[in-house]
Amino acid sequence: MAYFFEEPSHTFNEYLLVPGYSSAQCQPKNVSLKTPLVKFKKGEEPALSLNIPLVSAIMQSVSNDTMAIALAREGGVSFIYGSQTVEAQAEMVRKVKNYKAGFVPSDSNIAPYQTLQDVISLKEKTGHSTMAVTEDGTPNGKLVGIVTGRDYRISRMSLDTKVSEFMTPFEKLVTAKSGVTLKEANDIIWDNKLNALPIIDDEQKLEYFVFRKDYESRKSNPNELLDDSKRYVVGAGINTRDYATRVPALVEAGADVLCIDSSEGFSEWQKLTIEWIREHYGDSVKVGAGNVVDAEGFRFLAECGADFVKIGIGGGSICITREQKGIGRGQATATIEVAKARDEYFKETGIYVPICSDGGIVHDYHMTLALAMGSDFIMLGRYFSRFDESPTNKVNINGQYMKEYWGEGSARARNWQRYDLGGDAKLSFEEGVDSYVPYAGPLKDNVGLTLAKIKSTMCNCGALTIPELQEKAKITLVSSTSIVEGGAHDVVLKDSTPSHNQ
Repeated sequence: MAYFFEEPSHTFNEYLLVPGYSSAQCQPKNVSLKTPLVKFKKGEEPALSLNIPLVSAIMQSVSNDTMAIALAREGGVSFIYGSQTVEAQAEMVRKVKNYKAGFVPSDSNIAPYQTLQDVISLKEKTGHSTMAVTEDGTPNGKLVGIVTGRDYRISRMSLDTKVSEFMTPFEKLVTAKSGVTLKEANDIIWDNKLNALPIIDDEQKLEYFVFRKDYESRKSNPNELLDDSKRYVVGAGINTRDYATRVPALVEAGADVLCIDSSEGFSEWQKLTIEWIREHYGDSVKVGAGNVVDAEGFRFLAECGADFVKIGIGGGSICITREQKGIGRGQATATIEVAKARDEYFKETGIYVPICSDGGIVHDYHMTLALAMGSDFIMLGRYFSRFDESPTNKVNINGQYMKEYWGEGSARARNWQRYDLGGDAKLSFEEGVDSYVPYAGPLKDNVGLTLAKIKSTMCNCGALTIPELQEKAKITLVSSTSIVEGGAHDVVLKDSTPSHNQ
């Protein structure tokens, strides 16, 4: 006979935190958000920890090398999507590991034979006003000039004007040769009152830009997440089909941690994948697994040797697994049960296996709830997809800028390997949608605001660390009318875009 859960499952939206006693030390500046990323034994330190409890989802529309660099700079980790060729994914990992802080690869490139209209379109797509003009318009082509907002006036120039007619030509540029140190580059910028300094090789090919605006921001990243060689930490997604080829390539490229990307992780497929990794690499390669939604699923993956376990089925904003298959569970209930199982496993074995809540986050406060309910860190897709650093296009829809966002279970992603069921891909069906999300600007500003909210709420609960929050938090179910009461009500808002919306 089928097993029936007696209680309905709940979402984060059905809970609130009840304030606890706050001492004078409970100030956001004193809060530490450091949290383990991978399993560890009692009395030992984890091999990898996060400085903030946020990681970006294993999705084409979220996690590429650009996102990975930006998030590691803030203290989190991106898991670069695996629904691409092994070579392409490994190259993204390699770019993150080889990235030199302050030296920015150009992602706004144009050719001299293109037009002002092309410049405007490129600026609208990337949001960047400084563009490298290379002979062929490629990122690493021969640099022949630069275009900035000071070089043209839309109201006074024809949109057909060639870039070569208004760009600042190479002969008038101040440049630096490859091998220059960041200090030397910054000195050149300040001495010559530049906004951007191109770094070129002996053949005049563009390698990087160093920007004046980045100087202060580089000084204000105390949480950046680095490996022992002072390189940014980066993760990568894998599947249960081609791991024998993909894992070695990702390890060789320098990936710090892997994660099996699957819509449902309580399966022998994941066990076989983890066993293969342990057989060939022992414990030196860190790999997370999932997703699961109950204690039994957690216990299975923990005993398989997973370094962390992801929680959540069908709770993502673009996920339609529950609608298509009737599989899933409310994210709050799943998190609470798996956290309890994690703690019981730790008591029994002395091994702490971190858990990651993946899905169901609508508002920033849901992140604090997820942590209070037991999550060690949170995986986010929609949240990060809205930022400049995500790999998708920025488009103007009815006067509002949006970014494209699609699920790994959508026809667009064609990531059928993640279903762990084998069979004919032609018989697969969608478990995700293709959509838009409101454009939100740079990652740094948005993450900073989110973390400020989390820290403030933790202080309201009398907690200065995530473990302390999990110990002290008082959590209450709320009624539907209580949810309405919690927002602005019975008034006419002057501003139709309140600041609490993501």
